[in-house]
Amino acid sequence: MIISLKGKTALVCGGSDGIGKASAIGLASAGARVILAARNEDKLIHAVESLPDVEGVSHGYMVMDLDDAVSVASAIEALIQKEETIHILINNAGGPPGGPITEAEADAFHKAFQRLLVSAQMITSAVFPGMKNAGFGRIINIISTSVKVPLHGLGVSNTIRGASGNWAKTWANETARYGITVNNVLPGATSTERLVSIIQAKAAKSGKTVEEITEEMKKEVPAGRFAKPEEVASAVVFLASEQAGYITGINIPVDGGRTPNL
Repeated sequence: MIISLKGKTALVCGGSDGIGKASAIGLASAGARVILAARNEDKLIHAVESLPDVEGVSHGYMVMDLDDAVSVASAIEALIQKEETIHILINNAGGPPGGPITEAEADAFHKAFQRLLVSAQMITSAVFPGMKNAGFGRIINIISTSVKVPLHGLGVSNTIRGASGNWAKTWANETARYGITVNNVLPGATSTERLVSIIQAKAAKSGKTVEEITEEMKKEVPAGRFAKPEEVASAVVFLASEQAGYITGINIPVDGGRTPNL
């Protein structure tokens, strides 16, 4: 299967590192023009420089803070005025801090809801008209396997990710007639900065070493290891392709078999 995204423009949120950056590299490698969005401009500049060159195409970036509705509205308005059509949207943001739901403050839910769902709604709503006019759109949400099964010690994340899953399914049902697909990629434990922070927090709370926690987490995965960001990105690139045009409204775990159901 040869995937070509030539002539397509992709907006990748959280594209300065981790799964977002890996997805951006994959999309660019398939020929897409890529625009990265994140909070840190220095990291964005470095990430854009790492994208594969596409003949006749210049990649770009925009500074946007998904925790701030004003920042999101301003950035996306400027982008839509500049870009005729965003064909591929990758909704991706770092998850909220871990911890049991019994200890979670109400404000943590508000912040996570803004970052992971409200911002996604704002951005998706803004790019939807262009996708509809083009008769082609790919909306891919990087969420979590907690959409299917809540994860221990991630009370706030489990709650908001579940809401994001139903949000995405609703979008899929309402936009399929326009040639737009909406799907969720559910990464398992993936070698990113967020995973490092989760392991460190578990180690500090349990009194175990980082190495011990790492090995315990790997034992939970049938594959016996953590995912590489590029492995998650491969699913993203496929879902963005013409070949995936009849796949919409589904969750695709990329988790080494960890999720305990189909």
